[in-house]
Formats: sequence, structure tokens, C-alpha cells
Amino acid sequence: MIRMPELPDITAYITAIEARILGQPLEHVRINSAFLLRTAQPPVSAAEGGIVRELRRIGKRIAIRVESATVPDLWLVLHLMIAGRLHWRPRGAKLSGRNNLAAFDFPNGSLVLTEAGTKRRASLHVVSGEAALNDMNPGGIELFSSTLDEFRKALSAENRTLKRALTDPRIISGIGNAYSDEILHAAQLSPVTLTQRVTPEEWTRLFNSATQTLQLWIDRFNAEAASTFPEKVTAFRPEMAVHGRFGQPCPRCGAPIQRIRYADNETDYCARCQTGGKVLADRSLSKLMKSDWPRTLDELEALKRK
Repeated sequence: MIRMPELPDITAYITAIEARILGQPLEHVRINSAFLLRTAQPPVSAAEGGIVRELRRIGKRIAIRVESATVPDLWLVLHLMIAGRLHWRPRGAKLSGRNNLAAFDFPNGSLVLTEAGTKRRASLHVVSGEAALNDMNPGGIELFSSTLDEFRKALSAENRTLKRALTDPRIISGIGNAYSDEILHAAQLSPVTLTQRVTPEEWTRLFNSATQTLQLWIDRFNAEAASTFPEKVTAFRPEMAVHGRFGQPCPRCGAPIQRIRYADNETDYCARCQTGGKVLADRSLSKLMKSDWPRTLDELEALKRK
């Protein structure tokens, strides 16, 4: 399963990349895909020969500030989307194969961008100045610099499900499909609870679960990135509580993890811990089964025994 890198993954990438390129000259930028570069001015060539001065996370994007001779405040902004991944390879690594999109060459190695599959969604924007960089920010609040009240106000401004609110980059920065599942499980809240029905006690629980869950994974990934480049950014980790663990026992109560599938995504949850034992309707299966769709874990188990 391929998923979009989220806040902990992007943080780990930045930790690993920063250790390798900060203060280094960017010798060459090699682009192997006509679909990758989304801007024309400033030209990407303006970055060549410049010194890397800063790395920053903008939502789920990685921004690299290069101090060049022609554009002092130049930013290379990478969005990996779903299947984009970064790799640290020997200097001048070849870009053979359709999945190798670009390479950023430094004296000590090359940062290579790849994208699996046939859809080219990953992007590179070259912009100048803080204002242009800020224009690329979807606008969601930063969890770790927000208060409980700011968190509540942002998520409840519109009456959405908690799952959709947590994964909307215009509301909160950096959280996607995987970590929203983990956060909601830690908070013992249903993914389909509407934000304007969440109680004050539940908001506190959700806020604490969000900060603690993300910090746990940030610390874990940063520790790994300190010793080796993060080459395996996967759909799920074995240590995750619910995401990607459909049918496996919940680590809290032992009930089988359930899921809702939609398009290319899925929501994983524990019915016993999060929905009061109610099995949420999977859009495709519930349409097929209609009134036969099991409403509780007991009904689901009975159905499996038939």
C-alpha cells in the first residue's frame, strides 16, 4: 500500500537531508520528467551553484532555501504527493528508468526524487522570497504551536466528520490518512463523529492524543533518520495501532480492526473502542448488502460464521 508522507515522515526527511546538504553548494539540478517542474520563473538553473541555507516544512511539502548569486532568497519546494519518495545516492547517480524524476547533486552525494506508478503527481516549484513561499501554504494550523482552543475552533469551524477535518490541509497542517486513524484510536473517538457534536472533554482528549501520537512518531522517525536515510516510507508500520491492520486485533481491547474503503483511501478503526460497538458502513459493501449490512460486531461475527 502506498500513502502520502505525512508530518512525521516529512520531519524525518528534513532531519536526514539537513545533515547532508545544509551549507553545501547545489552543483546541479537534473530533471528527468517534463511533468515535475511546475514553475518557469525563477528558472531552476538559478539554484545551481548556490549554497543551501535552510530547510523547512510547509504542510506536507519540503522547502529548501538556496542562496544563489542571482536570486538570494530562492526556494525549491518539493511535494511528494502519494508515491513520491526521496533517496540519498552517490554523487552523480544516474536517472535511468521512468520512476527517477530528478536529482539534486551536491559534493557529497545526490538527493534523488522518485515516484512509483504511472501517474505523475509529485511536483517541484521554484519560488523567490517568503511571500511566494507562504502562498504555497494551504493554511492549516500547526498543531505543536496551537492551543487547545485554537485546535477546537479550527476543526469545528465547519461541521465535518473528525476524519475529514483532521486530514484537510486547510484546517490542520501535515496530518493525512494514516495518522488521523492513529490519533482517533488513541482518543477513542469515531472517525464519523461530527465536529460540532464533540464535547469539551472529547476535544481535550483529541488534542492530547494528536500531539502525543505525532510526537511519538516524530521522535521514532528522527532517531532512525539520525543514523540512516529514511528509504522506507511505507503505508503502515507494524507498531501502528489501527492503520493498515484490518482484521487484526486492537492492541487496546482485542476486537478485530474494521475499515471503511473509499476511492484509493481507507479508514481503519476499532468498533469496540471508538464507535460503541457499531460497525460503520463501508460504502461499496453496504450498497451491495443493503439491509443485510451488519450493524454491530456481534452481527458481523455471526455473518462470518454463516
